[in-house]
Amino acid sequence: MQAIFFHDGKWHQQQPMLIGPMNHAFWMASVVFDGARSIGGLVPDVEEHCARLCTSAGNMLLAPKLEAGEIAELCRAGVRQLPKDMELYIRPMFYAREGFLTPDPDSTDFVLAIYDNPLPPEGPFKVCMSSRRRPARDMAPTTAKASCLYPNTALALTDAAKRGFDNAVILDPNGNVAEFLSSNLWIVKDGVAMTPAINGTFLNGVTRQRTIQLLRADGVEVIEGTLTVDDVMNADEIFSSGNHAKIRPITQFEDRELQPGPISRRAKELYFEYAQGFSVF
Repeated sequence: MQAIFFHDGKWHQQQPMLIGPMNHAFWMASVVFDGARSIGGLVPDVEEHCARLCTSAGNMLLAPKLEAGEIAELCRAGVRQLPKDMELYIRPMFYAREGFLTPDPDSTDFVLAIYDNPLPPEGPFKVCMSSRRRPARDMAPTTAKASCLYPNTALALTDAAKRGFDNAVILDPNGNVAEFLSSNLWIVKDGVAMTPAINGTFLNGVTRQRTIQLLRADGVEVIEGTLTVDDVMNADEIFSSGNHAKIRPITQFEDRELQPGPISRRAKELYFEYAQGFSVF
């Protein structure tokens, strides 16, 4: 795997060894991260991802010493050091070194990892219902992209894989559809694109926000609202939006097979057309 890392004011060719058993991040999970993409030297929405990272840090009682614009420029500088044709994952992180139960904000440290991570190939993408739920906002730090939230996702993904599925639909604490386990959820019914409204139990994805903007500008009606499992089961199209795969159509939900539809294809076209304006070379 080709990769580059930034920590303590320097670029590294090998991943730096950062924490030990006495560090708060290792012990108490005071870690936040975000993910952006470079696709053939195109780095769309990196500022938005870095801004969310800083917001996540504040919501986890950390004190970032870098501003979003500075982090975004480091991301672009790192991408320039790797082959232009690569598909890269860009992962800036903040974590606390010191503290007991609560982190010491002054001990907040930063690391950036940029590494070869191709987009998932087109093809079948099967999802099921998860038996797990997203936590309520008074139960977990749901306003942060915090590492401590992801064991719930890992358990749910493992359950889905045991059933032969690639991902799953997870509900919010009220029993309404929240998202997929690792991306935001969309359905299409009668030409209208719909996605669950943000209610504080799951993140408002950067790619989700961009997809809403692009589809509306293209004349597609987009509704952010409450979705039920029946809404998803009866949809004409189902697709996901997220940083890892960008736009990806669902080809099976439980035992119902689907085909990629015109709205998901158009969303993908619009996103990659938009991305053309963000070359770092």
